[in-house]
Amino acid sequence: MSMETESPERAFVLGLDGVPWDLIRRWTGEGQLPNFSRLLEEGASGPLTSTTPDSTPLAWPTIATGVWPDKHGLYGFQHLERGYTHRMNTSADVRRPELWDIISPAVVGNVPMTYPASDIDGSLVTGMMTPEMDDGFTQPPELADEIANEIPDYQIGLSWDEYRDRPEEFREELAKLLSTRRTLMQRLMEEQWRLFFFVYTAPDRLQHLIWEDDVLLEHYQQLDEILGEVMEYIESRDAVLFVVSDHGFGPISRFAFLNTLLERENLLTRKSGNGTRGTLAKMGLTKERVEGLMARLGINEKSLIEHLPRGLVDSVATHVPGNHSLYDVNFEETVAFAHGSGNVYINDTMRFDPGVVAPADVPALKEELRTLFEGVTDPETDDAPLNVHDGDEVFPTDPYSPDLVVKGIEGYETAVSLTRSVFRDSGSKVASHRPEGIFFAWGASIEAESTANEANVTDVAPTLLHALDEAVPSDADGRVLKEIFHPHSKPGRRAVSQRDYGKSGESEAVEADFDGVEDRLRGLGYME
Repeated sequence: MSMETESPERAFVLGLDGVPWDLIRRWTGEGQLPNFSRLLEEGASGPLTSTTPDSTPLAWPTIATGVWPDKHGLYGFQHLERGYTHRMNTSADVRRPELWDIISPAVVGNVPMTYPASDIDGSLVTGMMTPEMDDGFTQPPELADEIANEIPDYQIGLSWDEYRDRPEEFREELAKLLSTRRTLMQRLMEEQWRLFFFVYTAPDRLQHLIWEDDVLLEHYQQLDEILGEVMEYIESRDAVLFVVSDHGFGPISRFAFLNTLLERENLLTRKSGNGTRGTLAKMGLTKERVEGLMARLGINEKSLIEHLPRGLVDSVATHVPGNHSLYDVNFEETVAFAHGSGNVYINDTMRFDPGVVAPADVPALKEELRTLFEGVTDPETDDAPLNVHDGDEVFPTDPYSPDLVVKGIEGYETAVSLTRSVFRDSGSKVASHRPEGIFFAWGASIEAESTANEANVTDVAPTLLHALDEAVPSDADGRVLKEIFHPHSKPGRRAVSQRDYGKSGESEAVEADFDGVEDRLRGLGYME
């Protein structure tokens, strides 16, 4: 679609959670995805490198802000507190303006980490990590009632883990989820917008449980059909289309448990069996036994836990022996520990209370930990499966960022539960995140068959803002991908402008809304 043109009036972002570049390239090459093939032939394309770690709660805010996690503030689904507890991250924790705070009117749908819905000029339906479809689910609030009436089967998400032994049923439920999500997109297409930002999380959910070519291709062809609908929709609206994913995906077969390795090397200490914990352990009452008993009695964990007082949940999590990376660790005797997606923290006295490591000793200890993680081998495969990233290099502006980020090589995923062995098979989780997602741009101002060179997730927001003749945030970590614009288009000719948009996320953290399902399951140790 190359031609001389002014700046487009609108931008549409189609987010596809977890879609990897290599699958799209393979299936477009085979002629299986005609609309993705159109993007390759008529627009710009390239792999899109994710955050480190390559995780949803880091990557989508980075795509929406143009800055790395050390500036927007999210290092995982949960925020680690000074006293070794954690709370759920929400939209209130994002410290930089997102695209829908800058461009208006905006329509935002199903973007992870947008709960509770902020008061934007336009419409917002929150996505992953929304506890209930009530207060905070939509902006304006009455939109929630419209969705309930018009799309009664709509749901926020689908946990693949609940269907680990029922893959066919999972595929049926996922197809329903995809259908209702598409209906929501079509409903939101009726709104007025200058920015439309909509995410489909279904591919991520599917790929964790099923990594089979025929199943994945069928799903990707459904995504290709949705893409075709979007392309037809925007052609008459003077809009530029961006299609992006937050990370890629690939098969895994092994877990590496970082805290178990630290315990083995006497750098982490589990809580002892004294007192209440010891008595309960002798009685055989562990979190695993509690979970098994509930299952045998046919008790639904979610409905039970969401009605428990939070104090009771915390008490059970603290005193019943288990394998939780926070509740079951004696931090007064722990030098370092892992939390979230491979984030490793040194238990220093400046960051944690009480802490045991003097700040002056942190650099030497980091090197010791790097040597440990890089040198460990899996006895089943003889692989050295861990890659280590220095937190000061990955997150240079935040002194309270993780000290190290430890990720597995292809075929491995890191985990933080306290287990008996450092390595074990991944079981029903057959695939997980990889760094290389997708980037496509399509529209009158985009050069046909152009390549986005070494693009990463920080580049999306600056490029989109520049395409709409808007200034790029002065503290953006990403760049405008000038090479994708037609040289005679206004975005292709115009110099990049910048401005200070300030900070956001200064409001108090959202707590009460998360007395429900997911944080309480984590609090009991059922989910890390």
